[in-house]
This record gives sequence, C-alpha cells and structure tokens, in this order.
Amino acid sequence: MAQVFFGGPDKPRGLLRNLLAERVDAVPKGGEILWATYYFRDIDLAEALVRAKRRGVTIKVCIEASPRLRAANQLVQKQLVSLNVRDTDFRSVTHLLPSHIHEKIYMFSHPSPVAFVGSFNPSGCSLEDAEAVREIGDQDAGHNYLVEIADPVIVDALRRHVRWLVNSPHGILERYAPDANETPRSGEMSIFFFPRRDSAVVPKLLGEHRYDCIRIAASHFRDRSIAEVLARLADSGTSVEVIAHHTKRRVPDRIELLTEHAGIRFNRYQHPRDLPMHSKFILLTAGRFRRVIFGSMNLTHTSRWLNHEVLVDSSESGLVDAFNQRWEHMLSEINAFQGGVGASNGLGEAS
Repeated sequence: MAQVFFGGPDKPRGLLRNLLAERVDAVPKGGEILWATYYFRDIDLAEALVRAKRRGVTIKVCIEASPRLRAANQLVQKQLVSLNVRDTDFRSVTHLLPSHIHEKIYMFSHPSPVAFVGSFNPSGCSLEDAEAVREIGDQDAGHNYLVEIADPVIVDALRRHVRWLVNSPHGILERYAPDANETPRSGEMSIFFFPRRDSAVVPKLLGEHRYDCIRIAASHFRDRSIAEVLARLADSGTSVEVIAHHTKRRVPDRIELLTEHAGIRFNRYQHPRDLPMHSKFILLTAGRFRRVIFGSMNLTHTSRWLNHEVLVDSSESGLVDAFNQRWEHMLSEINAFQGGVGASNGLGEAS
C-alpha cells in the first residue's frame, strides 16, 4: 500500500515538487492538506496552497523558523502572511533548544487520503540565489524521494501528528508527550516520531536480526555510536555498505575511518555538478526477511535526541526492491564518476 517516487540527476528536474503541486491542485473544497517540512522556499507551491485555501480546502503547514540557512523560509513566510493566511493555518516553529522541525510529511485528503513521507524539502525557488543553492544544494535535481502511503491507519496517525505539530506549544519536555511517543503500526509498516523517550530506535532495529547485509544511504552521518554498532556487525560477518554525502561537514572523516577500519565499504557521493545526495534510508536483509527504514532522520545526535523527525520501518517487498534498486543506481553513478566499472553484485536482494 505504499509507492516510492525518486528524484535525482536521472529524473526530470522538479519531479517531486511537481508531484506535490499536482496533489495540491487535486484537493477540492472541503478537503484537507497538512504539511510539515524543514525548508519551504518554493513560492509557486506556496501560491498553490493559497489557491487551495481560497477554494475552501483546510490548510495546515508547519515549518522550521530557524533552519541552518537562516533566511531560507522567509520568502514563503512573507508570501503567506501577505495573503492573510492565519496563524492557525501556517506555523513557523521556534525552539528554546537547538532542535528543529526536520520532518517531511505531506498529507492530502483527496482524491483518497494519502501521506507522503521522505527526504524531500520543497526548497527550490523561482528567485534563486547562489548562497541558497550552495548551502542547501539543488534539491529539485539531486537525490531525494517521497513515499506515498495509503494505509488508513498510518495516514490517520500522520494526520494527527502534523496537527499536533501545528498546535503544540513545543516545550523542552515534549519528548515525553504521549503524541511524541506514539508508534503507529499497520500491516508491514511502523512509524516512529522523534524526539521520543527511546532515542535508540535505529540501533535496536539494527540489532533485531542477524543481518546478512546492511546498506545505508546517508546524507548526514555524524553519530559515532551508530557507526560503532555497524562496525560490530561488520566484525561479526555482516556485509555493510554505506553511500554518504561527500562533504565533511555532513559526514566527517572520523566516521569514514571508523567504518572502513571495520571492513565497511564506504562510498562518498560527489556529483560533478555538486548535486546533493540527500536520501536517507537503510536496507536490511536477513535470509528471506528484508526491511527498509526511511524518512527524514539523519544519523546524527541532533536527529536522535532533539529534532522533530519521522522514521518509517517497512517490510513491504515492493518498497524494499525499489530502494535497493535506487541504492544500486547511486553506486553505479559513483563508479562512473570515479571511472569504475559498475555497481556491486546486489547483496541486498532477496535470494
């Protein structure tokens, strides 16, 4: 009941933002659109939301007030304020702690209720500036994805969660709130919201089985404790492979050295045009059991302990296959950039 859409250098530019725009335009009067995202710089998408509101759609949008690029969201914020979008429709969240609204959730009530979860921020802008592109990367052209979820239990949980994000006072103790610690489950899918009391969700998922193969795509990887977990698994015989963003700020040398010392195959993705590798997912294989973990969460202490993040655990075979094929494609790109001969032999595929 889930389908993944990938953006990237091999895809039409703006595929994911166009997907969101089409969904906005498809919601009729009386419908509902709920969004939570870190960056929102796409003026045309903001105008589409305003048009939806004017035709009678309920709009709730929650964004980060202080992203890394401080002024990034101000254009859209001014646009919505100037069009008299009320505070109850648009929430720019400021935190006391150095935490952020980092989730990427886009929920639509029509033509049937669905929610998109993934790595994509609508951060492109018709009034582009060089500083923003350098800092954020060209998200409309680099590697990103959105997973369309139609399971009614999961969609309803995500709907309630975004409404909570919009309406919550967001205090320093929100990691203990019942809404933050809810773990919706349905069929082959579970959802984890952060911050939460149990911040060790990823290490626990990594330890649930004796995995034959672990494949990770990480735009940000600075959490040494997770690197150490992976190193122990590699030492015990698990094949571990990583594709990481090329910049040392997002993925420092210490992580690369630690993992390589344990025999982990560590690949840095550096596109010739500096297009970002912004994907975040983990593929796990234990015999015939396979799962994919995906969402907004980076492999960093900030994501585990402070940020508002969403993480999805799914064993749906279609999703696992799609993410595995995308991992292979990114590796083939790396080999092509470096003059290599091709992708690896598909250790993450089902036997």
